[in-house]
Amino acid sequence: MTHFPRRFNRKSFRLKGYDYSRPGFYFITIGVQNKTRLFGEFFPCEPPIDAEMKLNDAGKMIAKWYFELENKFSDIRCHEMVIMLDHFHCIVEIVVSVGIAVGSRDEHIGSSLPTTIPTVVQWFKTMTTNEYIRGVKTLGWMPFNGKLWQRNYWERIIRDNLEFFHISAYIQNNPRKWYRNRSGM
Repeated sequence: MTHFPRRFNRKSFRLKGYDYSRPGFYFITIGVQNKTRLFGEFFPCEPPIDAEMKLNDAGKMIAKWYFELENKFSDIRCHEMVIMLDHFHCIVEIVVSVGIAVGSRDEHIGSSLPTTIPTVVQWFKTMTTNEYIRGVKTLGWMPFNGKLWQRNYWERIIRDNLEFFHISAYIQNNPRKWYRNRSGM
């Protein structure tokens, strides 16, 4: 049997040895499989905006499930996010329960397991994929080939307030920047 190390030994994007259940802010990007544009379209506007991203029903569904994270995971807070045609950016925060010190033995008492970023992303991908499939079957949404989301996702641990500010600005400006880069402006 032939061995294909590059094909089956994918490089992890995770920071080796980092505990992804630690309280803090995380910048997450999830891409649609094959970069298929499923969540809306751009409409040209007058400067200085240049274009406006209009979400279709599938894009609005993505937003709904993003904010549902706070209901599913009691220690998650949803911050800035943007849904693009073929990907999704957000900032998710893991918070500590009131009165429990970070790193203490009692930090996760009362909950079965600590919430981790991979768990949050997997739940989000599952919920959005299931609802998207229902939309394809009952509402005529554009079908996708194989999987809705790419296998991996990209994440960055936000280390300080300045980085949080810069990433928030990047998310807010992403539609305009994306449109300008593709329209040759």
